[in-house]
Amino acid sequence: MSAELAGDQAALRAACQTGVGLCTIVNIEGSFSRRLGAQLAVHPDGRVTGSLADGCLEQELAREIATGGERRVIRYGAGSSKIDFRLPCGGGLDILIDPDPDRDACREAVARLDERKEAHLVLPKPSPLAKRRYVPELRLVLFGEGPELAAMAQVAEAAGIAVETHGRDGGSLSLGQAPDHLAADRWTAIVLLFHDHEWERAILQWALTTSAFMIGAQGGAPARAAREAELVSLGFAPQQIARIASPIGTVKHSREPLGLALSALADIAGAYELRHPHHG
Repeated sequence: MSAELAGDQAALRAACQTGVGLCTIVNIEGSFSRRLGAQLAVHPDGRVTGSLADGCLEQELAREIATGGERRVIRYGAGSSKIDFRLPCGGGLDILIDPDPDRDACREAVARLDERKEAHLVLPKPSPLAKRRYVPELRLVLFGEGPELAAMAQVAEAAGIAVETHGRDGGSLSLGQAPDHLAADRWTAIVLLFHDHEWERAILQWALTTSAFMIGAQGGAPARAAREAELVSLGFAPQQIARIASPIGTVKHSREPLGLALSALADIAGAYELRHPHHG
């Protein structure tokens, strides 16, 4: 993944290095394409990690970091004194320019994220946003067989999503045995991609005991009805069974492995975004 396309936490990780400045969106007025708290790291040679706009804003921030000086908040776009610099969306941004962020605090936040724990970074004055909050990155645990499993794993990996794959032919699964050796936290999505739905039984029973934010399973109406009836017979309550998204995806009738993968990952990514502490 290129530095410009790097994920939400890449700038924080870069800021752990000596000499790297950190820019944070601390207030948004009107419309903008990034969320509150979005960050950009500027390296000593002018390179940037992360993105905030179309490239022009990144260059402007890199110049600000290069000048050094005290931490400061600068308004860009609507309401800015920089009359020669405008944002295409017409909104206004307040951005904290920090040429020398607290490296220890950045490293502590990264360490917590690596342990799959929520973290935060206290933002120094004059920031109107007291702290930037972080959540562990999206993780997928996939179970299944055939091209559907391969396609979803390939698309997820290409998107930079952490993915763990367990296929019925790979030796990591046994029919009727729950994968109790695995873990799924509330930043993890579990997806079952089986044609032989008999393989689902033990895996779904395990999945419903986890805190995964999404559990998805492919299958038509007859398979869904049979799945629900079986889970009811095993003692699962309707609200527990309702956690299972089926069919999974934004396109409910995908007929190709790649289409299913794109549809399901769009659904998962949207649900994950809603859980972000700075969403909206």
